[in-house]
Amino acid sequence: MGSPIVLGIESSCDETGAGLVRDGVLLGHAVASSMAEHARYGGVVPEIASRAHLHALRPVVRQALEEAGLRLADIGAVAVTTGPGLSGALQVGLAGAKGIAYALGVPLYGVHHLAGHVAADTLEHGPLPAPCMVLIVSGGHTSLLLVRDLARDPIAHLGDTLDDAAGECFDKVARVFGLPYPGGPAIDRAARAGDPRAAPFPRPLPGSYDFSFSGLKTAAARWAEGHAGRELPVADGAASLQEAIADVLTRKAVAACREHGVGTLVVVGGVAANSRVRSLAEERCRAAGIALRVPPLRLCTDNGAMIAAVGDLLVRAGAEPAPLDVSIDPSAPLEYAALHPGATARTVAARTVAARTVAARTA
Repeated sequence: MGSPIVLGIESSCDETGAGLVRDGVLLGHAVASSMAEHARYGGVVPEIASRAHLHALRPVVRQALEEAGLRLADIGAVAVTTGPGLSGALQVGLAGAKGIAYALGVPLYGVHHLAGHVAADTLEHGPLPAPCMVLIVSGGHTSLLLVRDLARDPIAHLGDTLDDAAGECFDKVARVFGLPYPGGPAIDRAARAGDPRAAPFPRPLPGSYDFSFSGLKTAAARWAEGHAGRELPVADGAASLQEAIADVLTRKAVAACREHGVGTLVVVGGVAANSRVRSLAEERCRAAGIALRVPPLRLCTDNGAMIAAVGDLLVRAGAEPAPLDVSIDPSAPLEYAALHPGATARTVAARTVAARTVAARTA
């Protein structure tokens, strides 16, 4: 008999997701998005997102179970995003996950949202090589990570967002260009008809693995202002912006692989769906002899399958479940895949000792 079936619940922003994973295999998943409700405001409205999660949580769990041909009673563990994300949205998901776990008498695992993005790739390509380089590019986060055992080991940060993340830059510049929200897909579509060399946008922080896209956003806004009184060549601006972001992301990721002797680069997160980021990553990894892994588009954006994937890894690694007093941390840093905010000092100490013991055994 294999591992228990893990139900994963994701509600950190504007997607309500449920996924079912067992032994690294995705059995079924469903996502409900409230993006259309936020589009009129040009960004996510936390209260609207929270209310949307309340309405969508039960239906997406039911839909995921139906897709997998399973019943609620078949679930052997529940994993849920406990941070980072919007406070109210996270609370909805956690409350639902606690209710299901309690009713079924199964363990509950708190999961870091960004670790979920990393684990999403395993559902398509199998276990992650140890070590591997991971480039996370999502709406609010851009990070370059050295990952060993995702379920057991601490995650090493080589570089992180200092101000605007790549996804934020896409959204904000799209608004300046008169394109709709969300900005990433809108920029990608507009860029197809543009010249990526039309605007000499800067490449921020060339000598560092950290990321800063605030200056690039400002440069794009100034470029648009320079066309006052004339028609703005949106396609050229979009193509140039997209090229600058893709260039920075892939150049730093490949350089980090070379410096650390890592043979696999994994690119995950919502911005990993961008066509130019994917194509330039493929081009540069091929030239450097680096294996590239990118999840399919359906697993790049927020979803419950990725949270279930982390839960499945934690279960198979023998990780401690979350205590009953687990809470949320809307701004939690990514240190470990498991995230159990609000745990008592005794619980945290026990988990630390257990993690060190496992690390010593696997060293």
